[in-house]
Amino acid sequence: MNCRTLAVLGSTGTIGTYTLDIVDKFPGQFRVVSLACGKNIEKLIPQIEKYQPRVVSVDQADLIPRLKNLFPQVDFFSGSEGILACLQIESIDVAIVGVVGFAGLNPTIQALRHSKMVGLANKESLVVAGTLLQKEISNSKAVCIPVDSEHNAVYQLLMGRERQEISSIVLTASGGPLLRYPEMNLDEVTPDFAINHPNWKMGPKISVDSATMMNKGLELIEAHFLFHFPETQIEVWVHPQSIVHGALWFKDGSCIAQLTKPDMKSSIGYAMKFPQRLEGVIPKLTFKEMGKLEFFEPDIKRFPCLRLAREALLAGPSYLVALNAANEIAVDAFLNQKIRFSEIPKFIEKQLRKHETTSVGSLEDVIAIDQSTRDFSIRSLS
Repeated sequence: MNCRTLAVLGSTGTIGTYTLDIVDKFPGQFRVVSLACGKNIEKLIPQIEKYQPRVVSVDQADLIPRLKNLFPQVDFFSGSEGILACLQIESIDVAIVGVVGFAGLNPTIQALRHSKMVGLANKESLVVAGTLLQKEISNSKAVCIPVDSEHNAVYQLLMGRERQEISSIVLTASGGPLLRYPEMNLDEVTPDFAINHPNWKMGPKISVDSATMMNKGLELIEAHFLFHFPETQIEVWVHPQSIVHGALWFKDGSCIAQLTKPDMKSSIGYAMKFPQRLEGVIPKLTFKEMGKLEFFEPDIKRFPCLRLAREALLAGPSYLVALNAANEIAVDAFLNQKIRFSEIPKFIEKQLRKHETTSVGSLEDVIAIDQSTRDFSIRSLS
């Protein structure tokens, strides 16, 4: 049995944790050689004990002395140097990039350059640097497989098909915790309520994005760069059961879709073993569970973030960087109770209206636009 070497970037987050669960379920098929996380070393420590990686990276260098004292046999690094060390330690078969937000851009680029296969769970990197990342993917020897369930579904559905036979691709959205509360005053939505997703276990930032529908807006942009479909050919439908993850409409009016239980391990496992499949990663659906599938058009008036994402995509690359930066600041402000839930899209739109078109020809351009938008956004909160 071929044992694949594995680098898990964002090991203490939801995606990283699920990845390591799959490693546990399929002993002998994967060997964890490196782990990278942010600041959650209390969760990292048992991971090191269990998987005995050769290299570990953390965000801040001042965390290393404690870890080195506990694990003298492990090589510890921090920051960008640490991400690179995680991917260069030996030939990496699979790199899972589960780093959340703009911080995932550099790990994504390094993973594409230094591994054979990349399971990409960081949508923000494609949002802010889609064209640049597409060049990296084209120049890379790595196979890049999206791990978001919707994009993973579309990736599988598109495989082996001629583009000219497809009229549109479909991404589904659960509707988040607010779907069943159409009369709820959005001013009254608390952080605890917003992160309590009915179907998926996700981190707080992504959960809030799901509640505002920005998550689906970011995924629409991601789909545009991954699959090269224009914005007009990417449909979004609210599907509360989260069973249909993606679909294709053909020009003859027929449709095919991918259906699974709402469990991220399905798409993560697909990326980890591609082009083969792991057996029984998640339980299969029954026809009874498929008995009632609902679909609704998104309420753009109540949840304007999806509209803002489409507008930013049409406006150009620098607007995408500004959109993502403003959203990250807004979500953080909401989680820290500095703004109300209803103010998130208003805050983002304000930053986009202030933004002026800027050339995006390099990674340095992306970083500069991101920083200037964040600086302006933070000042506008005070």
